[in-house]
Amino acid sequence: MGFLNLSGLGLGYAVLRRWGLTLACLIATGILLVVALPADPNGIPGALLVLYLILLVAAAAHGAWLGLRTRLAWLPSALVAAVLSVVLLAVPAGGYVWYDQARDEATQQMLLDRLAEADELVKENGTMDFEAAEPDFRKALAIYDGLTTDHPSSRAAAQVPERLRTYYTTVSAAYTAEQYCQAVAPLKYLRTVPRTMDEKTLGTLSTWPDDRLATSLYECGAESMSADSSSWTTQWDELLTTFPRSEQAQKVGSAIDAEVSDAVKAVDGSDPCAAVERLDSLSTQIRGVSGEEAGLTDTLDQAADRAHRNAASGTYDCGVDQYKDGSFSEAVTTMNTFIKDNPSSSKKSLARKVAIAAEVAQTVPAAGKRLPTTRSGGSITVTVKNDSPDNITVLYTGPVTGSFTLKACGSCSTYSALGSSLGFNTKPCSDTSKNYPQKTIQLPAGTTYFVHKSQDGIGNTPASDTAKLESGYIYTECAYTTSFGY
Repeated sequence: MGFLNLSGLGLGYAVLRRWGLTLACLIATGILLVVALPADPNGIPGALLVLYLILLVAAAAHGAWLGLRTRLAWLPSALVAAVLSVVLLAVPAGGYVWYDQARDEATQQMLLDRLAEADELVKENGTMDFEAAEPDFRKALAIYDGLTTDHPSSRAAAQVPERLRTYYTTVSAAYTAEQYCQAVAPLKYLRTVPRTMDEKTLGTLSTWPDDRLATSLYECGAESMSADSSSWTTQWDELLTTFPRSEQAQKVGSAIDAEVSDAVKAVDGSDPCAAVERLDSLSTQIRGVSGEEAGLTDTLDQAADRAHRNAASGTYDCGVDQYKDGSFSEAVTTMNTFIKDNPSSSKKSLARKVAIAAEVAQTVPAAGKRLPTTRSGGSITVTVKNDSPDNITVLYTGPVTGSFTLKACGSCSTYSALGSSLGFNTKPCSDTSKNYPQKTIQLPAGTTYFVHKSQDGIGNTPASDTAKLESGYIYTECAYTTSFGY
């Protein structure tokens, strides 16, 4: 009877016609089934299972004790009862096997649900900006990793390699769309995946991002350079140090040479000043790129030097363009820079004349209507005297352009502007007893524009004079100061 009770159905008690105890066994087994079904991956609560086993053993022992004290005439023999008991033991044993299989299936379904959760995270974030999507991408990757690490033999784990291929292509969607600058960050992230996931699971995905990242760094740098953004140096520097022997890295040198060549050509174009500025920037930026690991040090140095040389020589074209546009102040600064940076240039003399003419034109705009030439001398004598207590610089432009300085007149003084306007003052440079500092120059016929500038800062505003010179005459220019300037 004890064996019959081990079935959990109270069959031993039923044979003995102890219906109350039979019902108690059925209730206990029913409670166990209610808790156990449907099968859960975590199985039956341990405390309940232990209690049920205690009750089962107690029922078996009690049934055996009762069976020894009760004669059952309707059973054919004790042997048949024993055989029946053994057969009935197959019920709980079979139930255990069935439940174990059901629990394993429940576990498999749970893991598949977990896999589906990761898949959904990847899908939902596939069209989002990577920075915003990265936390969910990392969460999905952690789920994939957990499936292969903790449940390697599960059906879900078997599907992870395929899911990872989808994961990689989704994360790097910007690369597929040829949005190379946006693709850099996600591809750099994918290169870190082998640090957290078994490379056997990743397979060829371990190196999958490398070539794509090299391409993205190169193309993004090219885009940035074309857009005149300085960020190209960061992208190409990273390319040359991370993938120094890649095909993409070897393209950097020729791309930089081509950019410098384009800027050099642009010096002769419609906006030489922009081209010079571009060359200056390129020279500095190229020197910030590390080409040592890629074997491009000499190539980059040569490109930087070429950009610098052409920026220096192109300053002349920029100054001429500024002069023609009427930006005389900028033209003066630019030409003086050219003279300083190119002391042996054949254009140095003309650059100096353009700077002088531009300075004259700042005071007399009509003087800047035409570009000066290297022409010098003439048949007309012009004497310039200084009736001023200041050292002065005399600048002139017209058919010829030049400048010179005159020392201060020690016995001269400043004229009263008010007196001059009322006609009370003596005419400047008319005192024959004074030895005025002077210089005589030869000029051709035509209109010459003069500007006299104090070197001592007493006269803050340059004075000017427009002289229409004709052959057969001798001319005198007089420089003097008033209380309000020349």
